[in-house]
Amino acid sequence: MPVENSLAGVVPETLDTFTRTNLRIVSEVFVRITHNLGSHCSTLEEIQKLYGHPQALAQCRQWLRNHLPNVETVETSSNSRSAEIAAGEPTSAALCPLPAAEAYQLPVLVEHTEDNPSNRTRFLVLGYNQPEPAGRDKTSVMFSVHHRSGALFRAIAAFEKYDVNLLMIESRPAKVAAWEYVFFVDVQGHTQDVNVTKALGLLREQALFVTVLGSYPAAE
Repeated sequence: MPVENSLAGVVPETLDTFTRTNLRIVSEVFVRITHNLGSHCSTLEEIQKLYGHPQALAQCRQWLRNHLPNVETVETSSNSRSAEIAAGEPTSAALCPLPAAEAYQLPVLVEHTEDNPSNRTRFLVLGYNQPEPAGRDKTSVMFSVHHRSGALFRAIAAFEKYDVNLLMIESRPAKVAAWEYVFFVDVQGHTQDVNVTKALGLLREQALFVTVLGSYPAAE
């Protein structure tokens, strides 16, 4: 599952999934992302509508402003879906990878529409197993805190106290009450590391709940 892009940030839908599943993160993969403009149109001027996943649209924002500034954009559920719809509409286009364009026989009008050639997405591999420490690991955690002044500060202070490097923190609406949030963090280390174990223990004292989403080898 895609969880984070180097340009567009986190994928909210993926984070929200962890509140509804007991799957664990067992690995991560970084993939270089390229986008292409597929269309049956022979020129950009003929395009009247553009389909794209929100992440793809965000990652090609500047290119679209420069080349298709007045074209209607429609968000889709996936890059493949974008290609599928555009393949059936002669004046539409889609932001999609080459395999999706090929699958729906959609000609590629422009290659590499991404704004940044170093654009990469971090993907998570999910399963039920727990990888053993590899010596260079990450641990992902989901937690919530009391709605009180300084609650989040006291919670994440657990990592500083035990010298655990905090790599990422994001918040998502808890969806059980207005203005309540769930926090997601990535830290260096494995749950079998002593300092990570102690930090998680202290975090549990400050949080409403703590769920370890997985410890796994760091891809970078």
